[in-house]
Amino acid sequence: MRIVRFRYKDSIAFGVLEEKTITVLSYTPFAKIVPSGIKIPFKKVRLLPPTQPSKVILVGLNYRDHARELDMKIPQEPIIFLKPPTTVIGHQDTIIYPKSVTRLDYEAELALVIKKEAKNIPPAKANQYILGYTCLNDVTSRDLQKKDGQWTRAKSFDTFCPIGPWIETDCDPNSLRITLWLNNALKQDSSTRNFIFPVEKLVSFISGIMTLYPGDVISTGTPAGVGPMKPGDRVEVGIEGVGTLVNTVAKG
Repeated sequence: MRIVRFRYKDSIAFGVLEEKTITVLSYTPFAKIVPSGIKIPFKKVRLLPPTQPSKVILVGLNYRDHARELDMKIPQEPIIFLKPPTTVIGHQDTIIYPKSVTRLDYEAELALVIKKEAKNIPPAKANQYILGYTCLNDVTSRDLQKKDGQWTRAKSFDTFCPIGPWIETDCDPNSLRITLWLNNALKQDSSTRNFIFPVEKLVSFISGIMTLYPGDVISTGTPAGVGPMKPGDRVEVGIEGVGTLVNTVAKG
């Protein structure tokens, strides 16, 4: 099932995408999925970020191929950091290249969306708290990351967290091909089979630190091949069985 959040005329709603038609939901998908019976042609809506999270939690160094690329040791526990909700944009929105940044990088990632409040969840029950999966681009100012020695400023500019195009509820998150195309050139190509920590471990670990709320996002890290973008570029994050998130880059 593909759950979309969209604008149609003056209204914002959630719906289920089926081929070229959206069936509007009577409630948010975090409450219960109840079709209203109202159908709207997909071509008449504007997709929005599929969730409005209270926080976005991301994982650093969670692919074995990326660790090899950086010549870094495999971490013993997940390395996590946050992006504020103000970074979130949707499919076909524009990533703004700030004037203060000299190198802006893409990072293709699989993200999960939390379905209900979660705290201290054991790995065996993690899937009960996941609504589904989406694509995410962990846009990063690489120069500021190196300058600061930590990641907050480098990853927290407005527009630095494209998410979308929808939430896919039916897939195996630990066995998916993940790619990134920059101006039709393949830059990242890996599989979530290279995860160091699987999705269930991440949900359990993070919920042991902070309470997760409906709509919150956990992003699972990026594989090898990260690199720079420039104004005018088109970047596509593609995840097998989930979808393709497309954004362009523009000067700030």
